[in-house]
Amino acid sequence: MRQQLFITLLCATHCCFAQQPYKATYNQLKEYEGLYEYTNHSTLKIAASPADTCLYAILNESRYKLSAFDKDLFVNMSKEKVLFIRNKTHAITGYTYNKDTFRLLSKKVVFPRSMWYPRLTAEKYFAYQYRQPKDLKDGLPTGSIIKSGLARLDTALLAQMMRKIVDGTYPRVHSVLIIKDGKLVFEEYFYEYNRDSLHELRSATKSFVSALTGIAIDKGFIKDINTPVLSYFPEYNFTNSSDSKKRITIENLLTNQSGLDCDISNDKSTGNETQMGYADDWVKFTLDLPVIDTPGGKGMYCSGNVIVAGRIIEKATKQPLPEFARNNLFAPLGIKNFKWNFKPDPSSAETFCQLYLRPRDMAKFGLLFYNKGKWNGKQIVSADWVQQSFMKHSVVQNVDYGYLWWIKYLDADGVRYYGRAAQGNGGQKIYIFEQQNLITVITGGNYNTQSPSDELIRKYILPAFNKK
Repeated sequence: MRQQLFITLLCATHCCFAQQPYKATYNQLKEYEGLYEYTNHSTLKIAASPADTCLYAILNESRYKLSAFDKDLFVNMSKEKVLFIRNKTHAITGYTYNKDTFRLLSKKVVFPRSMWYPRLTAEKYFAYQYRQPKDLKDGLPTGSIIKSGLARLDTALLAQMMRKIVDGTYPRVHSVLIIKDGKLVFEEYFYEYNRDSLHELRSATKSFVSALTGIAIDKGFIKDINTPVLSYFPEYNFTNSSDSKKRITIENLLTNQSGLDCDISNDKSTGNETQMGYADDWVKFTLDLPVIDTPGGKGMYCSGNVIVAGRIIEKATKQPLPEFARNNLFAPLGIKNFKWNFKPDPSSAETFCQLYLRPRDMAKFGLLFYNKGKWNGKQIVSADWVQQSFMKHSVVQNVDYGYLWWIKYLDADGVRYYGRAAQGNGGQKIYIFEQQNLITVITGGNYNTQSPSDELIRKYILPAFNKK
């Protein structure tokens, strides 16, 4: 899930690209700080970072670098111009982009120093000391890495990982959690994040929609995965109607095989997320798309499929999706604090109907699926649904794909580790490695850039817990 318009408007580039003619000081950049208007009656913040002397645009929790090109002039990833404007007294009053002007609303915005540094106390020197995660009585059991029998050499790998996160080798990592043999044995947070912070999941939300689909089937709200999708929407008259479209099933949505012209990897796809984000009705937008492949055929990554699946759950259960999730998934797992605004219309254009959770609660979800859908002796999701979710049903972006779960492997030290992953833009990862009795949770802010999450798992975590 991506904040599409913002990607093209104020997306990150390297702070100093080749032949950059202008270098602003930190004090000069602070002049641009404030709360500004943004598209669709929303707002964004502009902040200057003392850590790298760059300007950042902040939309919700996501940060995007703006590269200084000249006085008051910045460029985005596509080298498109973003120009700050001043009044007669030379005070900043807003910015312009592509002939649109957005006003400065307030200069009274506080940006804590902790948001720029992984650890405030470690700006000059950092020595890592392992501490067992605290037992919060929140339903997630904790344990000690030391008591798990991990060799000193192996724990040194985790200490090395910590040093490289703190020194910026791996930037914008917000949390790393490890569950081994059913217990949380490693828990670290960075920047302004802590164990109580809700974090955006981006496309990792999709795996939760899959679980809720399974629960709705288990409880008899939905007959089965072979139910035709259009049967849930008799109120619509869809364009591009065809017999193929009538054959699209719920399973096709979960495997990203709807056959609709919706593919995130194809810029020419008519179902791209930018257009859907500002459509009046995302469900109708998606199901109005032409069918370009046989349902059940080619796997094409399409967030519209998941939006439709979420709406089907709402229509079948006669409950808002977040309420159904609260009652049937989150409450049984002891998850009390979450945020989920599932409104597939322009009001969600910047948040994209994504789920926000604590990393600990992300870990609970991973542990639930590791335990074949059982939690504290109670079956929350049927074991059959978990098995089907983890099976290969399609291939999406050259990766095996289950029911809105990625079926991946990581190679480390000559060993291939097979896992199942819920993942999202920025570095959001819930990885389940069944053979190693291991679950990893990583959150981050590397939006629209290469996330270090997989490298952290491959280079430091998997080798540390591999039985030599």
